[in-house]
Amino acid sequence: MKKLLAMLLSLLCIFSLAACSAGQTTDGSDGSASANSDYDYIAANGKLVIGITLYEPMNYNDENGVLTGFDTEFAQAVCEKLGLEPEFQVIDWDMKESELSSRNIDCIWNGLTVTEERRENMDFSMSYLTNKQCVVINSSNAGTYTDTASLASAMLSAEGGSAGEDAILADESLSQASYTASDSQASALLALKSGNYDAIVIDYTLATASAGTGDYTELMIVDGIQLANEEYAIGFRLGSDMTEKVNAVIRELIDDGTLASLADKYDMTDLYEEAVGK
Repeated sequence: MKKLLAMLLSLLCIFSLAACSAGQTTDGSDGSASANSDYDYIAANGKLVIGITLYEPMNYNDENGVLTGFDTEFAQAVCEKLGLEPEFQVIDWDMKESELSSRNIDCIWNGLTVTEERRENMDFSMSYLTNKQCVVINSSNAGTYTDTASLASAMLSAEGGSAGEDAILADESLSQASYTASDSQASALLALKSGNYDAIVIDYTLATASAGTGDYTELMIVDGIQLANEEYAIGFRLGSDMTEKVNAVIRELIDDGTLASLADKYDMTDLYEEAVGK
């Protein structure tokens, strides 16, 4: 009888342990970083894998093919302080949450807009830039598209899963238009230039760096249309202890003037000062 009771107790313990392990993994692969230290995991790898898309002025390739931009240099400065090697990885923006939770990347650092919906899937660092969504058109249509009402029957595009897409779907007039998602903001710009769309909704930071210059001299921002006021932050896994470690470094870079210098270099001083109160 005692042997039978001991066997039953052993089986109960095994089943209990199996049930617990089924509910939570030890490496944080349930989408959070609370099972262990996310910082320890990243530090052990010796690098911070940073999910980005390519768009100026945040992350883009210069004339020599070297990755540069405000977020690129910002990330490099933070990683240097933390003793980590930055590894930039271009991702499908529409899949950014799953890329993060599955640990294909360690953070999203690419003009990422803070939203309450995204807070359900990731932690955010302190905000470091403000932004807004704007409408870009071909200058030949300047008299046709002057406000959101005039775009209700237009062909529109924005990056899939972006704040631009959210702005279109949330606007009474724009949501009536013929909408097609683009792979990236850069591809939306190219498609607009080629005449595939009548207008696109993209980040103000990209629009001011692109429209009316270089390959996009014929494009323009529609004045008077401001679809959303936003803040940029870095996205980490839910519960990640990297968030506060990076916040501490950001505060150092604010205090020593590094971040202000980067904002000046990329012509975003007003957006920086609005975000950090400097």
